Amino acid sequence: MIEKATFGGGCFWCLEAVFQKLDGIKSVVSGYAGGPEINPTYKQVCSGSTGHAEVIQIEFDPDEISYETLLEWFWKAHDPTTLNRQGNDVGSQYRSIILTESDEQKQTAETSKKEAQGIFKDSIVTEIEPLDIFYPAEAYHQNYYRTNPGQSYCAFIIAPKLQKLGMGDS
Repeated sequence: MIEKATFGGGCFWCLEAVFQKLDGIKSVVSGYAGGPEINPTYKQVCSGSTGHAEVIQIEFDPDEISYETLLEWFWKAHDPTTLNRQGNDVGSQYRSIILTESDEQKQTAETSKKEAQGIFKDSIVTEIEPLDIFYPAEAYHQNYYRTNPGQSYCAFIIAPKLQKLGMGDS
């Protein structure tokens, strides 16, 4: 049975590129969640006024990759110690957040967060909240790195991140 996981950790293009490389992932959709605005647009979310974070929603096969393993990659793929910021991306829309689908996911995320704290010098600021509604981002945001590898953000931010994680650059 396919399950879902929803994570935010800066620009959704970066997280999407990382999680698309993992075995057991069936799909990764960039979108918005965590705020009250109904059907927000990218422009609205970028303004910081909607309360939403840029997130990815992952469909995965738990027989091939566990939720715990996804969380391990989540902690590696961004800096969960910076409040409302990842690199040059600043604002609440870039916050570190785990949006859970169940009480079991929430408990697993809380445990994983405590374990991950040992990796970081500064305190983890990642929010863990139940997922209310996920809104897919506009079509041009989907598979962004795969379809735009030469774009400057992809070349200078995402490709080096993938290299650092041992995932190559394609």
